[in-house]
Amino acid sequence: MTNMDLFSDPVLTRDSVEAVIDLAKRFKEEKGRIPVFMEVCGSHTMALAKTGIKTRLKDYVQLIAGPGCPVCVTDQKSIDAMIQLSEEPNTILCTFGDMMRVPGSKSTLMKAKTDGKDIRVIYSPLDSVKIAEENPDKEVIFLGIGFETTIPILALAVRDAVSRDLKNYSIWMTTKLVEPVLRALLCSGEVKLDGFLLPGHVSVVLGKQSYRYLAEEYAISGVITGFEPVQLLSGIYKLLHLQLEKKVKIINDYTYVVRDEGNTAAQCLMEEYLEADDEAWRGMGTIPKSGLVLKEKYAQYDAKKKFNILVGEPRVTKCRCGEIVRGLITPEECVLFNKGCTPTHPIGPCMVSTEGTCAAHYQFMREV
Repeated sequence: MTNMDLFSDPVLTRDSVEAVIDLAKRFKEEKGRIPVFMEVCGSHTMALAKTGIKTRLKDYVQLIAGPGCPVCVTDQKSIDAMIQLSEEPNTILCTFGDMMRVPGSKSTLMKAKTDGKDIRVIYSPLDSVKIAEENPDKEVIFLGIGFETTIPILALAVRDAVSRDLKNYSIWMTTKLVEPVLRALLCSGEVKLDGFLLPGHVSVVLGKQSYRYLAEEYAISGVITGFEPVQLLSGIYKLLHLQLEKKVKIINDYTYVVRDEGNTAAQCLMEEYLEADDEAWRGMGTIPKSGLVLKEKYAQYDAKKKFNILVGEPRVTKCRCGEIVRGLITPEECVLFNKGCTPTHPIGPCMVSTEGTCAAHYQFMREV
């Protein structure tokens, strides 16, 4: 069997579940409560729901979804601005598919496309550079949403545009960084956690050492892990083991992909083209230095400076995505969940995104 086969093997998965439950019972005997862990990554949230792990462990381990879905944490004003950007004349708007159905205050990108706006779903930011080269008479804008997983590719797209001397290309930067938001969550004291399941994809870029502040400054453990059932359960098991041994550590349980120092080439790419700036987060307000923007040297590729987009205050709804991404409530506690808000009629981004907590609960954890 290959490693990937082993990581999803049913027998190993069942044995791993029982091992986690045994440790969780010991934790409850010692502490008088069940342990609380947060999975930072939206892909972890979806995988834990889809595999049934979250449902199986719900009486033994509380797994809280964190702010790891880039679409879900994008501020409503930013979404409204992106939709308004599609109204600019003589433009081609390029985006990842998740953004198409995210509700704005008045419309969506999907609605704008059906109204005749040139909006294209692409799979790599580099494709948008090629589109700009093929359409020199059009302004081509890429919606740059994402965490450190995709940010290096945005920098690569800018490097590509510079090398081709494109004057009609820009990126609408709405990026997010993991460290500032985790610090904000911990400093808020809103959620009491026993540890973090740290994101596998982001950690490929950042590396294990980037999480030292969790243990050193906040005395909280974290385990970097993958996305298959056995990998997820291994991460939870190690967090429980650290708790029972009263140890605080950052463990890399994804060593075949994640290095201590991370991807230094990707880090250098970000450092060359980008710099930290304040960024607005859904439900959390503006977090200082929590996003990356293009350096002044590359300002001609910054769509926010190139286009004068002004939006008013967002439409107020009963959507509670802001509380969900902070780990304060579950989707079922939102009055709209599975009523006014469904995948076919989403009101908030958590129901739209393939990494959204509401989408995960609706598809795999909803009681029918």
